[in-house]
Amino acid sequence: MGFFSFLGRVLFASLFILSAWQMFNEFGENGGPAVTELIPKLAIFKKHLSSLLGVGIPDIDPSHLVAGMIVLKGLGGFLFVFGSPFGAYLLLIYLAFSSPILYDFYNYEQNESKYIILLNEFLQSVALFGALLFFTGMKNLIPRRQLKKKTPKAKVG
Repeated sequence: MGFFSFLGRVLFASLFILSAWQMFNEFGENGGPAVTELIPKLAIFKKHLSSLLGVGIPDIDPSHLVAGMIVLKGLGGFLFVFGSPFGAYLLLIYLAFSSPILYDFYNYEQNESKYIILLNEFLQSVALFGALLFFTGMKNLIPRRQLKKKTPKAKVG
């Protein structure tokens, strides 16, 4: 059972680790393709959030945001492989903040093809979020290994 648990964590975390590795390799001076994809989505998200809250949102450098995403995915994935709840929390933070920005299906009409693609990717992120919540919940249910007390054998005779 222990091996399959480890294998499952490796396979699950490989999604995040390989994605972080690819983003890191493409980062370069301007932040790579992740930054160019993030700039318009971040602008729309900031506009929605500022109109919703009624306050101005400070400017965030998208390359710093992408660097933070790389760290959260990479470090969170590696810690998750070894069963660390902290790694799961890092991945939860990454998914909670990036999914609504990256998969902005709500900015498209339902009959557009981009809407369906983004909605599916958003729902996949929600499923990953749920799996991480399940992991942290199960991790909290399992008590730490307790040392077994040796019961003294009764002496006969």
